[in-house]
Amino acid sequence: MTPIATEHVIINGHRIAHGIYGEGTPVVLVHGTPSASIIWRKLVPVLCAAGFKVHVFDLLGFGESERPWSQAVDTSISGQVPILCALLDHWGLGATHLVAHDIGGGVAQRFGIFHRERLLSLAMIDVVSFDSYPSSRTRQQIAEGLDKLIEAPDATHRSHFRDWLATASAHPDAFEESGALDAYLDYIAGPVGQASLFQHQIRHYDPRHTLEIADRLGELGALPVKLIWGAEDAGRSPTGRIGCRRPSPIPTSASSKAPATSRSRTGRNPSPTCWWISFWRGATPPRARACCRAS
Repeated sequence: MTPIATEHVIINGHRIAHGIYGEGTPVVLVHGTPSASIIWRKLVPVLCAAGFKVHVFDLLGFGESERPWSQAVDTSISGQVPILCALLDHWGLGATHLVAHDIGGGVAQRFGIFHRERLLSLAMIDVVSFDSYPSSRTRQQIAEGLDKLIEAPDATHRSHFRDWLATASAHPDAFEESGALDAYLDYIAGPVGQASLFQHQIRHYDPRHTLEIADRLGELGALPVKLIWGAEDAGRSPTGRIGCRRPSPIPTSASSKAPATSRSRTGRNPSPTCWWISFWRGATPPRARACCRAS
């Protein structure tokens, strides 16, 4: 699978892979874990056709971007915020629409709190918030110690995380047949990827990055905010979902459930794009179903 972040720039001393597509109104897409900007590969052409200039990048320590050797380099949610700021400067964007997924949503929340003047709007799909992450399965693995996984032979590591990635998809067979599963796995396996997964991603699965700003989320109400949750995504506790809290932490936000969508399907299913486009153009956003299931 061909990367879509094919250009490179040095940001704060580290190489960041990025890409720009189309012409028109700027929008920046922020991916999550354990993926990269390739998760947006089906959405980019749709957005370009709708008149947007699409900016993608791989977070530091992810995808095609540098995997820093030193553990002192901060690749956490908080550490990615200044990189996003510098990328906007590099791209010549004073303000932009921002779409974020998974932990990219944590980056977006912090960015919106501390740099709100640089946002035109914020759309968050299946994002981390409050203490909704890591998942119970990942918490258990961390509690049991990651040493065995870190030191596992490549074949064992790949097998373990192939199964782990497949369970994040509503349709694992199609996920694998598309080549996306192998592409994701290649980024987190092998002599660089395996160590990088733990150093740059898993060891930073810490909800303090979102909890620190939880009581300030209301400040994002000054922006148009859209919260989207995949109908088939069971990856996070409903009580931790930013769009499911009542009263809403962002009172002016619009929350919707996107049908037939799960976390790892964001890259294959461009249907949520129509929600974003209508949202950005000021149309009434689809609200066919509430974000949370009745229980």
